[in-house]
Amino acid sequence: MQPEIRPATRFAPSPSGRLHLGHAHSALFAAREAAAIGGVFLLRIEDIDTGRCRPEFEDGILEDLAWLGLDWAQPVLRQSDRFPLYDKFLHVLEEGGLTYPCFCTRKEIQAEIDAAPRAPHGPDGPLYPGICKHLDPVEARDRVAAGEAHAIRIHMDRAARMTGPLSFIDTDRGRIAVHPESCGDVVLGRKDVPTSYHLAVTVDDALQHVSRVTRGEDLLHATHVHRVLQTLLGFPEPEYRHHGLLTDEQGRRFAKRDRSLTLEAMRQSGLSAAEVRARAGFPD
Repeated sequence: MQPEIRPATRFAPSPSGRLHLGHAHSALFAAREAAAIGGVFLLRIEDIDTGRCRPEFEDGILEDLAWLGLDWAQPVLRQSDRFPLYDKFLHVLEEGGLTYPCFCTRKEIQAEIDAAPRAPHGPDGPLYPGICKHLDPVEARDRVAAGEAHAIRIHMDRAARMTGPLSFIDTDRGRIAVHPESCGDVVLGRKDVPTSYHLAVTVDDALQHVSRVTRGEDLLHATHVHRVLQTLLGFPEPEYRHHGLLTDEQGRRFAKRDRSLTLEAMRQSGLSAAEVRARAGFPD
């Protein structure tokens, strides 16, 4: 008999600093949604940026969430342990002709954007202008074989033709049409790190059976990329709920640089967990 697969939500912080009040809101939001759907609350450590992530910050995440009164299913998934898995799915897309290597530096990309009278833009700013998109395949292969630094980008035009029209359901916003062209040819991996946020989160949400993805509304547009990847890789479509973002008195989003607003600092100042939950929008 197959084990029962329960619906699930997840909270997926990056251990590149201590959690702040905005993280508390997101974690409590996901835990509440798990309870609402009779499901499981998962904790995932998104540490693919190995240059910025630290074990002490991961320990701090566990400490802060436990102090808030949250419980999560075990084991905790750590993305840095799964690079070979992400590489496998990246190769599936490569073998389908849906990716291409990009040898551009950030400086070269910005110069191309600055020089173009009508550089393509999406909701999050300028899109990759396609400098390497039409490189001769033999030249591209030789440069990769020579060990030249490069990223792997999705060929979004081909991907969109393969998937056909797509959409997703946001619990609060209804059904939203996917516009792949508004995302551009995003990076899916690099020579030294075989995944990006977009690829890793898509794979993990599917393999962890996350049925309701909760996250901040700043990531609403990223869902267009993820629906394309889900379809290309044969993954199920989850439901989404993008919550609002907490801001300070000046209307600025909370950030890890705001050290006085970390949960650790608030705890040390004498605030109780109940008081912090209330400030995060979840009074008992």
